[in-house]
Amino acid sequence: MAIPPVALVRRVGALAITALCLAGCGGAEDTAAPKPSPIPDTNSIVSAVAADPALAAALPPQVSGSGSLRLATNLQSPPNNFYAADGRTPIGYEVDIAKAIAAKLGVRIEHQDEDFSSLIPSLESGRVDLTMAAMNDTKEREARIDFVDYFTSGITIMVRKGNPERVTGPDALCGKAVAAVQGTSNQHFADAQSAKCVKAGMPAVAVEVTESDGRSENELKTGRVSAVLNDLPSASFAARTVDDGAAFDVVPGQPLNGGPYGIGFAKSNRQLADAVRGALQALIDDGTYGRILAAWGLQQGAVRKAAFNGGP
Repeated sequence: MAIPPVALVRRVGALAITALCLAGCGGAEDTAAPKPSPIPDTNSIVSAVAADPALAAALPPQVSGSGSLRLATNLQSPPNNFYAADGRTPIGYEVDIAKAIAAKLGVRIEHQDEDFSSLIPSLESGRVDLTMAAMNDTKEREARIDFVDYFTSGITIMVRKGNPERVTGPDALCGKAVAAVQGTSNQHFADAQSAKCVKAGMPAVAVEVTESDGRSENELKTGRVSAVLNDLPSASFAARTVDDGAAFDVVPGQPLNGGPYGIGFAKSNRQLADAVRGALQALIDDGTYGRILAAWGLQQGAVRKAAFNGGP
């Protein structure tokens, strides 16, 4: 398992240290009210999930035989998937959903941390069983892999606190440097916006491609870019948590190019996709899924149906 960027470990570690100090480090002069942790304790929700024998029986023999699902993700994207303060333990709302799905199927999850751009090739090669990494289900991707949709999101623009460059929307990005993670819908949107700027006689967007959300945030924090394009959950979490909320703002407005996130499967692994879809729908129906999203403050992205290849 890869070690996450120092910036991400430092951010999550600082949150954990703050929580510990609130419990026992305060002195007589410490009169400030404690701040709630942005990282919820969801263990009781996930541990309450019981295996469903009928759903477990629907698993492919190689999965039921091994007792595990090999899940590739990009563990550098709070609050979707990231490392706890120990630098080893995966946490996040997607981690919780994945664990709950596995519990419903009577198996365990084995997380594999990869660059986002490597996720689909890993599926196609058979090196992993599924992916879950805030990947938008799109028709272009459906040509290569299958999806079971589990969340609805969209692209947002994140800027430095106070928005010193007055970025008000996509058209205000013309002529500015913008960071986005390689291979994501955010990068594709940035490229398309750049072309739109040029067509309108405006300067192109200087798209800075990074390998992680943490790196994109560092580019913004140090002023090397004017904005970061990221999905709603990640941008909102960063704006709330980095430097105790003093580093970034999210530009107001509806998310851009809204659509579903999907759990990815190889085209040759439809049996597994159907089993996971059944488990996710069961979690939606019994309320477990909703409780996980509520714990992370992400109810607005909830889906009612675990759709198969439901991307726009």
